Amino acid sequence: MSDISSTSSPLAPLFEAERQRFLASHPRSLALSTESQAHFLFGVPLHWMRDWPTPGTLFVQQAQGVQLTCADGHRYADFCLGDTGAMFGHSPAPVAEAIARQAAQGLTCMLPAVDTPAVGRMLSERFGLPVWQMAMTASDANRFVLRWARAVTQRPQLLVFDGCYHGAVDDTLVDRDPSTGQTLPRASVLGQVHNHAAYTRVIPFNDLAALEAALSDGQVAALLAEPALTNFGLVPPDAGFWPAAQALCRRHGTLLIMDETHTISTAPGGYAHAHRLEPDFLVMGKAIAGGLPCAVYGFSADMAQRMRAVKEQAPEGHSGIGTTLTANALTLAALAAALEHLHTPATYAHMLQQAEALEQGLMQRIRAHQRPWTVTRLGARMELQFMATTPRQADDVRQHGQPDWEAFTHLFMLNRGVLLTPFHSMMLCSPATQDSDVQRLLQVFDELLAVLPS
Repeated sequence: MSDISSTSSPLAPLFEAERQRFLASHPRSLALSTESQAHFLFGVPLHWMRDWPTPGTLFVQQAQGVQLTCADGHRYADFCLGDTGAMFGHSPAPVAEAIARQAAQGLTCMLPAVDTPAVGRMLSERFGLPVWQMAMTASDANRFVLRWARAVTQRPQLLVFDGCYHGAVDDTLVDRDPSTGQTLPRASVLGQVHNHAAYTRVIPFNDLAALEAALSDGQVAALLAEPALTNFGLVPPDAGFWPAAQALCRRHGTLLIMDETHTISTAPGGYAHAHRLEPDFLVMGKAIAGGLPCAVYGFSADMAQRMRAVKEQAPEGHSGIGTTLTANALTLAALAAALEHLHTPATYAHMLQQAEALEQGLMQRIRAHQRPWTVTRLGARMELQFMATTPRQADDVRQHGQPDWEAFTHLFMLNRGVLLTPFHSMMLCSPATQDSDVQRLLQVFDELLAVLPS
């Protein structure tokens, strides 16, 4: 659980009042938390589920569209949406219906389902790459792509940006020493025995000079990158950054892997497709199949040929790529329905319209109250950032971010029926988000502004 770290903080008494409000209004969730302690570590089936700025875990009874109902019967306008997993709304009807149909016909066979060719065609049409493979999660997909990249290039090094997020991939769970630029083990990661500084390089985002320097020795197999940093708030690329970065990768023989697990919310086809970039690999998870566990990675025809060659040259045996449940029939059915009905221009048009209205409403209020904050938006996703300007690098967030204000804002709004993403103040609009949901958030934001100290 998050908390206001100092009792001297001007937010401390306000935060305590919100804690007590939550405790008084969520007795059923608190009881379920106590009961779950007997058989689940920290009382939850995944320890991340307690990483919210609440004094107890919120247990969910139902989630439909953008309406979430907790165990105590309180309803929330959900702008977290499973931290993008439910980007198209909770249980979108086409996906739920496809899952129900397929569940009666078989769940997993370790053989391709008959709709495999149709799914491949739709992936190619939606995202612009001709050849695809599947995984269960984006973490898995990133791991698999890194193996392919190192195999086809015969290079050992991985390059990532400081502040990146690529799931539970060990190679990426590293930090950058700001004084030396060296790669450091991340202190929060449990059970580390390998020092990834030997094989992972970390540079600041939006720094083309640092990128060229990191690539110059010809040892970097791949640059694995989000089009915009999304786990340090939202840090967008500078104008012209990605075309220049892509050109540098090509000049030095480094593969460009774009992880669009979060930035798929940018536009139909994701950020790279919308901005006419040509990554060697494209990774997507979370929302790709409407919220059912699924990930995909696509690549060019030339890359497919190189991948076939290294696989055929390798001895028979486990490649280290793939899991038994990957591309199971249930997941493939959900993916097919999502590609047909959710990844469409009409769906995105509504999402983007709602997101623009929310951004404008927040900024109007911030300016009216003369608060030194900003809102940064990338498609249907945006961040309320308690700093004067949009950050360019992770260090900007480290130096100017206000985690106490973020935690208080989250709990205050949750107590009034609006759910933001934990860890930071991300908001996401879905096809199910209505004008009334946007107005509800803005009304609670008005209430927040009225009580915050100047």
